[in-house]
Amino acid sequence: MTWTSSMSSGYSSLEEEESEEFFFTARTSFFRRPPGKTRAAPQDVQKEREPHVYLSKEEVKEKIQSYNSSVTDKLKMTLNANGIYTGFIKVQMELCRPITVQSSQSQGRCAHSNNETAFYLPEGCVNTLHISSTNTVREVIEALLKKFFVADNPAKFALYKRCHKEDQVYTCKLSDREHPLYLRLVAGPRTEMLSFVLREHETGEVMWEAFSIPELQNFLRILDKEENEQLQILKKRYAAYRDKLEEALGGVWKPG
Repeated sequence: MTWTSSMSSGYSSLEEEESEEFFFTARTSFFRRPPGKTRAAPQDVQKEREPHVYLSKEEVKEKIQSYNSSVTDKLKMTLNANGIYTGFIKVQMELCRPITVQSSQSQGRCAHSNNETAFYLPEGCVNTLHISSTNTVREVIEALLKKFFVADNPAKFALYKRCHKEDQVYTCKLSDREHPLYLRLVAGPRTEMLSFVLREHETGEVMWEAFSIPELQNFLRILDKEENEQLQILKKRYAAYRDKLEEALGGVWKPG
């Protein structure tokens, strides 16, 4: 399984797990998202899951030929002799909470390493993954997080499919055993017909017990930083008010 990013470049693969290549965008911020810039939830409509239609080898071959003839970005599919086909999917990252990233030096050490940092992913981050028709949704999520050195539990995330129809945007949460490349093949290469989105599970309230100790400690540091920033803003504001009041009082009680 291979990924690339719209904001950086690089490849990794489930078939090439020995690769240690890692590329990260320099535009990634390790600080909180500015106030008022919270990510707006898209106006999605939940769509019922469509029944899976099994294709014969000949049908798969025909669909791949049709798919490749419509591709405009050179991300074509390849059918192997054993009937397994490979290709590319793009996954948009729509994460509202910060993720915890483990440094490459701490890989293989204790899970509660101090070399972990929590930060928000930049908006509009899209990753291109090279996968096979046998790869499941769960494998796609796990590989994506692993190649980003994300220490968060993969069970916190879910993969959604999104499609446009008339003026509506439909989304559907995919089950862990579904095969994203099959969905891509059936829908064709146009992202307007089908796109994939990675989100946190929609559980309502945050399940804090699902986070590790380093993650919770990082969240506390972020909260402390935000609290200090807000205190400084308030202190400056009231100091300005105090100066103006003292200036006004000085003018009123000035000896004649």
